[in-house]
Amino acid sequence: MKHETGHLDVRHSRARGTSHLFRQSWLPGNVRARVLLVHGLGEHSGRYEYVAQVLVERGFAVHAIDHYGHGKSDGHRGHVERFSVYLDGVEALLGAVRADDAESPLFLLGQSMGGLIAAHALIRNQGPFRAAVLSGPALKSDAEPPALVMAILRVLSAIVPTVPVLGLDPAGVSRDPEVVAAYVRDPLVHHGKVTARLAAEMSAAMKAALSGASEVELPLRVMHGEDDVLTSPGGSRAFVDAARSQDKTLKLYPGLYHEIFNEPEKDAVIGEMCDWLEACL
Repeated sequence: MKHETGHLDVRHSRARGTSHLFRQSWLPGNVRARVLLVHGLGEHSGRYEYVAQVLVERGFAVHAIDHYGHGKSDGHRGHVERFSVYLDGVEALLGAVRADDAESPLFLLGQSMGGLIAAHALIRNQGPFRAAVLSGPALKSDAEPPALVMAILRVLSAIVPTVPVLGLDPAGVSRDPEVVAAYVRDPLVHHGKVTARLAAEMSAAMKAALSGASEVELPLRVMHGEDDVLTSPGGSRAFVDAARSQDKTLKLYPGLYHEIFNEPEKDAVIGEMCDWLEACL
């Protein structure tokens, strides 16, 4: 397996400035297809090296960035001015990957907030992709604050957008204590709270993704742990139900937590995903 790293300079269309984003790729000797991997909130693309290794063994090249404000990329940790900033990064990566290879089939894989970003990317332009996989997508949260609290968050977002307001519980990541411990120790993971602006932007993005799900027509596989307390399996069900894809699957895993690729059953979960991707070829 060949591993390449670099950076992308991304000009943001709906927010101020340009971002310098970390990029990395895991490459097989013979590329059958390519996967754009979109990571989740507060983490970074390096946490998916094992997933990438399995995909590479099947002949899939894997390309990823660290989002703005994440990992080794520029930006205020736990904050974003507009949710579209994340989409700008994914679209820049897509452009770079297609410039290098315009022929090989291309898949989209998003986890958690990355699933939310991927859903918006599909609604905006699904043409470049053969199929998409969303894992534990942040389309709905059972832990979302009450309506009054969300109204206050929106006010704070407008007045003091960078004030920290909400944090994630690491215990909800995986049933494997070693995974949780590694997550807590990881210096590239943001362990603080997200800001009022990011919380408000994500809430609005969730509603918009579910409203636009009927635009999705390409083959779609959505995977979710039934015991996920960080994102709701109900959001995945609603998205799949609304999608117009002829080939669409909702796979729920009883007992699994949020990061199904980091659960004790990860090899079976990743293997099922790879089998489905190969079937799409």
